[in-house]
Formats: sequence, structure tokens, C-alpha cells
Amino acid sequence: MGVVTGSPDTILVCIRGNSGSGKSSIARELRRRHGRGCALVEQDYLRRVVLRERDRPGGAAPALIGQTVRFALDHGYHVVLEGIMHSSRYRSMLTSLRNGHPGRSLFCYLDVSLAETLRRHLTRPQATEFTAEQMSGWYAARDVLGWPDELVLPETTGLDEAVEAIAAAAGLPQIGGDDDLLPKLPHP
Repeated sequence: MGVVTGSPDTILVCIRGNSGSGKSSIARELRRRHGRGCALVEQDYLRRVVLRERDRPGGAAPALIGQTVRFALDHGYHVVLEGIMHSSRYRSMLTSLRNGHPGRSLFCYLDVSLAETLRRHLTRPQATEFTAEQMSGWYAARDVLGWPDELVLPETTGLDEAVEAIAAAAGLPQIGGDDDLLPKLPHP
């Protein structure tokens, strides 16, 4: 089994897909609806911001992502991991997480066409950060892991539908988000 990560009570959800497929929106909403006790691990943040590294073979990002997920699971957090995480570079790390986690693990792939990812990209705040040509170069068609229990969602799946399907398949409780746990302040 390898290194044991987390406990039978922790839940790991991994959401993968191409740039512009909706991974971040789904992951953030999934975490918001769960509330406290659920860590969000974003590939782009760890790779681009923390390491300032290009996604390349032999890079440090997969190891940092794996360690971050393990840390959160080992401290009793559920984890929502999201990113492109091309199977050619991330399969080993994802397999290690899956095999070492005694709790529930769900790996999802957002199967969105290049045309649709380019259309969605135009609506994103980072639309000016990279071009359609760059996105086309990063695009990998149907980069599924091929695991029998992998959840593959088609591009016709809306945000709420995706969040609900993933939460149900993973067994991740949806309690309404962080706002429900914050103290209510009196109105002036």
C-alpha cells in the first residue's frame, strides 16, 4: 500500500481537466459548500506562485502537491485537489495518493473540448494572461487516468450539477459553506 495518508474518515477529491474546463470554479464551490475542515489544494498556486516553476518533466511541483495533500489529510482535513495535472507527469503522484489513502478517494476528469475551453477562457478574469494559441498548445484531449472508478464529466455538465455529482460520489457532506460557521453580527 505504501505510505498511509489520512484516515478512513478523510475524503480526497481530485478534479482534473484542461485549462478553462471549470476545475477551479467547481473545486472552490465544492469546498465552500462543505465549509471548514476541507482544504483546497490548487496545482497552479503551488506550481506557479509558490515554486514559480513551469510544468515540465522532472519538476518539483508534483512532489510539493503530493506533500501538501498528505499534510492536510494527515491533519484530519478533507482535501479537494484541482489542476490540469497531465497524466504523463502526475500519474505517479496521484497513484501514490490514491493507494495510500484509506479513506474515500474520488478522481474526476472534466472532459471539455478545445473549442469550449477557449470559449470559457474569454469569460475568466485571467483571459488576458494567456492566449488561445498558448491554451491550444497545453490542451490534451481526454487525458483520463483510465481508472475504473474515475468520474468523467462531459462539457455539458453545469457548475451546480458537477458540484452535486462530485459531492455525492465522494460522500463529501455539503453543509452550506463557511458563512454558516461565522458568528452573526448585529445589524447597525
